[in-house]
Amino acid sequence: MWEAASAWSDEQCHVRAQDKDYPGSRDPSLVAPASGPPGPPSRIHLVAPALSARCAGLLPSSSHQPAADGAAAAAAPAPRSRALLPRTSPDLRRARRSLGASLGRPREPAALAPLGLARGRLPSSARGAAAVVAAAPGMYQSPRRLCSALLQRDAPRLRRLPARGLRLLSPPPAAAPRPASPRLLAAASAVSGAARSCSRTACSMGNGTSRLYSALAKTLNSSAASQHPEYLVSPDPEQLEPIDPKELLEECRAVLHTRPPRFQRDFVDLRTDCPSSHPPIRVMQWNILAQALGEGKDNFVQCPVEALKWEERKCLILEEILAYQPDILCLQEVDHYFDTFQPLLSRLGYQGTFFPKPWSPCLDVEHNNGPDGCALFFLQNRFKLVNSANIRLTAMTLKTNQVAIAQTLECKESSRQFCIAVTHLKARTGWERFRSAQGCDLLQNLQNITQGAKIPLIVCGDFNAEPTEEVYKHFASSSLNLNSAYKLLSADGQSEPPYTTWKIRTSGECRHTLDYIWYSKHALSVRSALDLLTEEQIGPNRLPSFNYPSDHLSLVCDFSFNEEPDGLL
Repeated sequence: MWEAASAWSDEQCHVRAQDKDYPGSRDPSLVAPASGPPGPPSRIHLVAPALSARCAGLLPSSSHQPAADGAAAAAAPAPRSRALLPRTSPDLRRARRSLGASLGRPREPAALAPLGLARGRLPSSARGAAAVVAAAPGMYQSPRRLCSALLQRDAPRLRRLPARGLRLLSPPPAAAPRPASPRLLAAASAVSGAARSCSRTACSMGNGTSRLYSALAKTLNSSAASQHPEYLVSPDPEQLEPIDPKELLEECRAVLHTRPPRFQRDFVDLRTDCPSSHPPIRVMQWNILAQALGEGKDNFVQCPVEALKWEERKCLILEEILAYQPDILCLQEVDHYFDTFQPLLSRLGYQGTFFPKPWSPCLDVEHNNGPDGCALFFLQNRFKLVNSANIRLTAMTLKTNQVAIAQTLECKESSRQFCIAVTHLKARTGWERFRSAQGCDLLQNLQNITQGAKIPLIVCGDFNAEPTEEVYKHFASSSLNLNSAYKLLSADGQSEPPYTTWKIRTSGECRHTLDYIWYSKHALSVRSALDLLTEEQIGPNRLPSFNYPSDHLSLVCDFSFNEEPDGLL
């Protein structure tokens, strides 16, 4: 793996060295040195990419074992001179062997074989997770629904030390109970028919303590995992017991009982014609803020560190999703896909796809949960997947660190097809031309996928670009005939909202419009759109906060097919 990292081309190294999103721009050991043999990379850069790539299915099956071996080697203590090595007495070694024998545990647990990790070489947090699973297997094999034990485990007032630059504030007073939403009951019921005969399986929601936690929990819980390493990549939804969305909301409320209630947002009716004969398609676009970036890199100086705790923030995210009950969910900065969103949403009836960034900045953060990336979910009782494409965006002929997912879906009610895409373009000022090139590449890919605009299209994303930038103008003037849905909320129908993100960092206050939902204006109609939060609701400390889990606002639209689409979409 280190040899592959050292084999980067000069052009790629030059681009990555200037891109702050690339780990290599901060760690010289990840860029091919000018002379001499490459030094050993740090553990966080070697273990996390290898294991995360494997979990994300980026490495071929033939490379699974070497990646795991590399992770084991990297996790091993650094060698020291023989004179400094502590000597263990024979009596102590005999006592350890006797203790292991009395506990009935093998010297090398077979359950760890798929990861290629020998006992004694796991990171401390992973050893803790393994110990919990070994000591209390019933917790992870409980016949109760997925989230109960894990949410209760996270709930008992877990507190972390305040991060540098963040103020530790006392939790807000207890709030009124939060209402439940019944919209997803039908989807959960559809999943239950296929899953009733399957054994119940529990998957960790993740608590951010270790990127190995979820994989270890699944491995130690399943004898099949030792024979089928692909179990660690994506569990079969039919093997997961469905969740009642009301029960999930109740458990989220139990965790969030000390926080103020959710912000109230209303849908604005935008219909200009008679009702459609089929139910609308609700699409949600949301940059949910990667946990590693929120706690480790983004420096939200006015946000209390307690508001960023994953044990509670994940429940705020889930509550927002369940409140608006989208048929299609497009997310960015997802770094808890495998241990939270995929297992939970699949049991609510969603089918998901995740595409991580090749060099995610999350991997620079200690105790990260793997790379962040884009995720796309759709309700299986409403849509059938026709085809799917994971797109690594290019700029100036170079592959970049940004990605997109594009899927063609077929509505089961109307049998009509459309394409849904999600992306997250390069951030920061000074990269406008780079974003423009990425946008052009994405448009070209979508042109091919939609067969020259014959298939209606919806594109969701955090474009990191104001409406004045070139990439926005490319989408607005594309031959795909796209329009921005949230322009329809303005008085003239031609102006974007004043903001979709509002935060305060060490560099100052940032209020920008960066998030969009584009749609084929001739084939689709926007029936309603979720209004944005007001400045008073957001509050003087801006986002994120105890009330809202991300620095970006979610965008939600209801779409319907035009009964007689024009010749051009």
